Amino acid sequence: EAVVAEWMLEFACSCLCRHFAEQSGAAFRRWRDVAQALIKGLSEIPPHQKKTVYLCQLLIRIAQGKSLGLKFENDQRISPLESALSVWTLLEREEMKLEKLHEDIRRLIQIQIVAVYMENRYFKEATEVLERLFTDSESDKPLRVKLATIIKTKDPDVPLLQSFNYSLLISKIKSYIERFMTENEPNFLIQEATKQVASRGLGATTWQNRLVGASENERSDLETKQRFVLSITLLRDVLGQMQNCCLDVDSSLFCMYINCLLGLNNMQNVGENRVSLACSRRRQRWTPQEDLELKSGVRRFGVGNWAKILVHGNFDNRTSVMLKDRWRTLTKIE
Repeated sequence: EAVVAEWMLEFACSCLCRHFAEQSGAAFRRWRDVAQALIKGLSEIPPHQKKTVYLCQLLIRIAQGKSLGLKFENDQRISPLESALSVWTLLEREEMKLEKLHEDIRRLIQIQIVAVYMENRYFKEATEVLERLFTDSESDKPLRVKLATIIKTKDPDVPLLQSFNYSLLISKIKSYIERFMTENEPNFLIQEATKQVASRGLGATTWQNRLVGASENERSDLETKQRFVLSITLLRDVLGQMQNCCLDVDSSLFCMYINCLLGLNNMQNVGENRVSLACSRRRQRWTPQEDLELKSGVRRFGVGNWAKILVHGNFDNRTSVMLKDRWRTLTKIE
């Protein structure tokens, strides 16, 4: 199970990187939940997977960087971007050598930490975070002085903040992702899925022929179906192998992976029906029966095991994030 968890974490990281680069919000959030569940399940981070874990954590925080109400640290003062800066420091330590791109990303995160506070008119907090961000080193002094001056103006539209904006930060992170994916060989799940699909006559050539002449929407749908076929074919074979090894295939790790596949299939249906699944979920009221299912799941598996509760409960078109949010609401009501 530990080996499979390692494969799945690499696969989740690969999906996070792809959806972050494509700015696919719903798909990114789906794999974010999987990656967080897998990371939370680690008793300790294996040395060879530190970069994978840190990259997942970085992307999750950068994607939520402007949501000041969201907290990733026990210290409630720490914003998502300030938490991202801490993760970036850990990620830099895993690099063989630091390059200009690393420094550019570090400076952009620092600038945007202040910029986000200023955009929300939190000037006192911007001043406080500046004290936490910088040491007294001479190399930090120029930027520290500039940002302190900008905070005093209380103007979030100054040229420095506009030039080093959030879009530029996202662009630099994408550049880092591209290099990361190039330097790291395709992970086991992708390799094995590709072999399995190719052996069944569903290889890239067949899909490529179908993509020729297709419209942009049709191309997106076909690519989604291709990913789904790859994943579901692999899952069948892996589960078969695990059963032969007498492992418990009902474990939470396998259940989470099945959820991912169902999510991909839902995305395919969204493309065909032209109906936003995310929007329909937001409008859907919680029923008393679903509340009972949620409470029963928490009693059985404990608070925080949302993916496992989702799999074993009778919920109508819910996600693990929705279960977490509903539990928070129920707790407040009670």
